[in-house]
Amino acid sequence: MPRPYRLRRVSGKPNILGLKPLGIPLDQLEVIALGPDEAEALRLADQEGLYQEQAAEQMGISRVTFGRILQKAHAKMAEALLENKAVVLGEGPVRFSPRADGACPVHGGPRRRGRACRCDMPNGVEAKGGPT
Repeated sequence: MPRPYRLRRVSGKPNILGLKPLGIPLDQLEVIALGPDEAEALRLADQEGLYQEQAAEQMGISRVTFGRILQKAHAKMAEALLENKAVVLGEGPVRFSPRADGACPVHGGPRRRGRACRCDMPNGVEAKGGPT
């Protein structure tokens, strides 16, 4: 008997319903469904730049499960890009929660690839230019 399915925590619904190649009507395209957990995994890993362990913690799942979700999402997006297919954001068993503010722990600005903010200031230097 398989273990019960654990709900994945997702930070809000995306603002779009899907993507398609330019110049081709949607009814002429094959459609790939991307689940909300897969979209969240892409957001956390690729847009926010979090490591898998940190992203898995935010989604309330194990790191291994996060890795599988991310691998499926990457495969679907690559297939859509390389084979001219449409991507539609689908439904799934998830819990919606508010987004974390994503502030840089050093400067308070938005994170860049999970390591530093976009302010281009070295760690340990205040925004005014003096050492901390």
